[in-house]
Amino acid sequence: MAIKSFQGAQFRKKKAETNKTLVSDLMAKNLVTFSPDQSLQDVMRDFIKHRISGGPVVDKTGKIVGIISEADCMKQISDSRYFNMPFINRKVSLLMSKTVITIQDDQTIFDAASLFYNTKLHRFPVLNKRGRLVGQISLRDIVLGALKLKSHSWDHKHIPIKS
Repeated sequence: MAIKSFQGAQFRKKKAETNKTLVSDLMAKNLVTFSPDQSLQDVMRDFIKHRISGGPVVDKTGKIVGIISEADCMKQISDSRYFNMPFINRKVSLLMSKTVITIQDDQTIFDAASLFYNTKLHRFPVLNKRGRLVGQISLRDIVLGALKLKSHSWDHKHIPIKS
């Protein structure tokens, strides 16, 4: 005699999808960029006007060639006093950091957090697969993104999030 099952058809539950928050979901897309030929004075004015602390330096073709930051400006201000030389008309190309660490737009928030932790930098230019500058991500963007993650182990219900 055959054994019958009275349970009915069974369906396998889909595995819970892991949260794949990407850099492209968090990055700033409307960037203030700088030219290698700009003066330090123009850069400092843009920092104040746009309430930023740094940004990518791009050439005429849009290729990223460096990063300029408030720290670069502070170094020039300090050096100008020591050497008693004006700093305002110095060009960005002489002051910018030429070694640029970038991140891809399709990397996860966790990849970005690891890169921030290991490099101790505060911002990264974001490139697409073609190597074009498409945005910038900062430490703050990662922190805000982490607060928005949905996880069984994170109690994020009581944390107010302002975007």
